[in-house]
Amino acid sequence: MIAHRSFLFAVIAWIALFMAAALPARAAEADPKDFVTQLATNAIDTMTGKGIPDAERMAKFRTLFTGSVDLAEIGKFVLGRHWKGATVEQQQDFLKLFEDMVVLTWSTRFKDYGGSLKHHVTSVSLDPARNTVIVDSLVDADKQAPIQLQWRLKAHDGSFKVTDLIINGAAMSITYYDEYRSILQNHGGKVDNLIKIMREKVAEIESSKAR
Repeated sequence: MIAHRSFLFAVIAWIALFMAAALPARAAEADPKDFVTQLATNAIDTMTGKGIPDAERMAKFRTLFTGSVDLAEIGKFVLGRHWKGATVEQQQDFLKLFEDMVVLTWSTRFKDYGGSLKHHVTSVSLDPARNTVIVDSLVDADKQAPIQLQWRLKAHDGSFKVTDLIINGAAMSITYYDEYRSILQNHGGKVDNLIKIMREKVAEIESSKAR
């Protein structure tokens, strides 16, 4: 899994005329800098806010995650060649368990964080080859080195969806791809076995939170 502290901005401007010309008209309705700034602010507030019950924190994080991240695209990449070989039911089970694991693991991870976190965007650019917008930003934390983030966004319904997040040089998609590929290699390359292991892990996390 991605390091605890970093996944928070996981587990969180493009010059207008240039971007308007480069993207479809509907995408021009949104500003990628504003999108990332708002997303990061909401993530920090949700993860570090004091006095928020765990169930409420989890629900808010789930809403933030599912509303801002292209889960299907990440899931296809993470499973690699196994995605096409999986049944529709297996694909749906995997995506739901992936969502559950992220939400359960990270929704309360930072609730006792005592320092202040400040996020700011440093640059915005376009990757024409991947049809994505790249937003670079920093998170300044008390007495710690800044966290370097690179958000990859794709136009979606007049706004954007996060398709990847690179944290201090480590891509979220690659991290999960490597983790699940290892599990698949060690369990006969069967998606059902990966799903079983993920389901057991989700149950384990839920049980520990209920204590």
